[in-house]
Amino acid sequence: MTDTVPAIARLLTRKGSVGTTERDETPARMLRPGEVLMKLDRFSITTNNITYAAFGDAMDYWKFFPTGRDGLGHMPVWGFAHVAASTVDGVAPGESFYGYWPIADHFVIQPTRVTERGLYDGAPHRQALVSAYNFYTRCSTDPVWKPGLEDLLALYRPLFLTSFLNADFLEDNGFFGARRVVVSSASSKTAYGAAFEMAGKGLELAALTSPRNLAFTRALGLYDRVAPYADLEQLPADAPTLYLDYSGDAELRGRVHRHFGPALVYDCFVGSAQSTAFIADADLPGPKPQFFFAALQVKKRNADWGPLEMNRRFGEAQSRFFTRAGQAGAEWVRIRESRGLDAAAQIIADLYAGRADPLDGHIVVLD
Repeated sequence: MTDTVPAIARLLTRKGSVGTTERDETPARMLRPGEVLMKLDRFSITTNNITYAAFGDAMDYWKFFPTGRDGLGHMPVWGFAHVAASTVDGVAPGESFYGYWPIADHFVIQPTRVTERGLYDGAPHRQALVSAYNFYTRCSTDPVWKPGLEDLLALYRPLFLTSFLNADFLEDNGFFGARRVVVSSASSKTAYGAAFEMAGKGLELAALTSPRNLAFTRALGLYDRVAPYADLEQLPADAPTLYLDYSGDAELRGRVHRHFGPALVYDCFVGSAQSTAFIADADLPGPKPQFFFAALQVKKRNADWGPLEMNRRFGEAQSRFFTRAGQAGAEWVRIRESRGLDAAAQIIADLYAGRADPLDGHIVVLD
């Protein structure tokens, strides 16, 4: 019996307008030897995914899932899928995997390096891309996975990896001599994950956020100071300061550089939902903004510690974070479950426009 790959419904992103999406459908075909058909079950959509799209060309995110359509890219998401049909030994129908998927109801992979822990997609076009994005974790052997934890894993696991690596990069460099870290877009999940990792390191953590997110950011209990963007100039400039930029706002960056002046020792740009370009050249006083690329820190720590130790340290940090995020009364996240690709399109539009509540964690379920 030969299995069929059904017509696959996809949600594509217009490259010139990241908040704009459209649906299309690929034609049905037969499943070829060496292929596995995955059925997507649930995935998260956060500002991190908007950032993937914003930097899709510049950082090769569009190359993972080519669309064959000019001007349209396939936004990557993190979540869970199960094997609908398989021609590969060691990959059985019904098995669930966690990983990096396109927004679609199905996806075909070409498994290679299949182990008890998981597998890599060996599709030729993915081999020159960052390998961490090509790995799919087998849920049955994942020490972190639990059925009731899937929504938190889909939401936080990819974000917290960036948080963990970002904080580790800064600590690895002695925080560039800073005693204060000013965090923009401090209510975002990736930003407060980094703040969680930096807590207890002898730093003052100062949060900048929008007026409507002030109460949420204060309730996190992670920052020593919380201020609206309008009050930036009221923050003291009396200590070496590091700017951790999760907003990508060029005007705000200029204000930070002018206000802190010689006290600003480093400007670390992580990414943003609204900014769709790398940091523009600007005549700013102080240090030149530097883009943080998490994959480079993974590579460095794999060399420093070895992959097993890197995974152990991240796993321990992730468990600590999940424990804190899941505590009763912590109010760090409110799961919002939606169904279908049309719901995914609306979430993307809202996130891109800045209309999302930071308390909401968006999970899309595909039946």
